[in-house]
Amino acid sequence: MKAGKDKVIALHYTLTADGEKVESSHDRDEQLWILLGHGQLIPGLETALEGHASGETLSVDVAPADAYGERQEGQIQRMSKKYFPQANRLKPGMTTVLQLKQGGQRAVTVHKVGMSAIDVDLNHPMAGKTLHFDVAIGEVRDATEEEIAHGHAHAPGSAEH
Repeated sequence: MKAGKDKVIALHYTLTADGEKVESSHDRDEQLWILLGHGQLIPGLETALEGHASGETLSVDVAPADAYGERQEGQIQRMSKKYFPQANRLKPGMTTVLQLKQGGQRAVTVHKVGMSAIDVDLNHPMAGKTLHFDVAIGEVRDATEEEIAHGHAHAPGSAEH
């Protein structure tokens, strides 16, 4: 079976950027389970996975435009420390996640920490970077109706909801 929209794919991956390892599913010894075609992956990686089958490996370079976009100047914003659960632990250069009013989250980079406010760079930490993925596909299967309704894959043994 080939990967494509409404297929569940289980994979191991290693992500590098600028020649340095960013993260790897091998570190957790758990495959990543994804429902393709539902916005769970950056577009460039999702497109690269389409048409591949269980047991295949691939190396994929994803340009910024197909990942987290180009870096944009003028994206520094000052925010009250009250919006950061662990504000006192944050230091310039660290990344953290903001909860958005409209729901969802946004990864930001701490630019400056003041007495009552924190300046953050609203560019995604991977913005402007070409990302390299080494991927090993473990399984490809049809998604269940429930997975499609929920908009995400259910890994074997995961709690149903």
